[in-house]
Amino acid sequence: MPPQAKITREMILDAAFDLVRSEGHEALTARRLAGALGCSTQPILYQFDSIGKIMEETYRRADDCHTAFLTEGLESEADPLLALGLRYIRFGAREKPLFRFLFQSGRFSGKTLEEMTSGPEIAALLEIVSRSAGIDPEAALRMFRTLFIAVHGYASLLANNAMAWDPAAAEATLAVLYSGLTEQRRG
Repeated sequence: MPPQAKITREMILDAAFDLVRSEGHEALTARRLAGALGCSTQPILYQFDSIGKIMEETYRRADDCHTAFLTEGLESEADPLLALGLRYIRFGAREKPLFRFLFQSGRFSGKTLEEMTSGPEIAALLEIVSRSAGIDPEAALRMFRTLFIAVHGYASLLANNAMAWDPAAAEATLAVLYSGLTEQRRG
């Protein structure tokens, strides 16, 4: 009998990410992973103590995917804060299961807006916005928090199929909000 192919941690995490990306985090079970990998659940549970640990690693990958989607080429945008908002909405429309996994799977339960909009990833985004747009960091943070509420709501509606994706309408809506934020900052 030929030796069994070794199922590595990386193979498991790749399959987990693909499963969550296509079917949502609810589909991430040892049995579903085993089916995707063509093996029993034993190699999966040998590599990871629990499905919870696989979920954590998959969440990190999804977060990295989201961050890359938001930041790639952001510095070259004419208005990086507006571009950031549009990218966030677009992510909700294009990557629905990942968006729901990242933002609607209970990780932010009980958090304040300040807690949700702070941390190293947000700081890095705001550094790009502040530097590229010539906005002081504190003003960029205030504008970002206001913009976040609107774009998160928009992206959530799209990710949950509660609204049709209309890129032109999203851009027009966000442009009006952004214009108001810019005027408020100047005034």
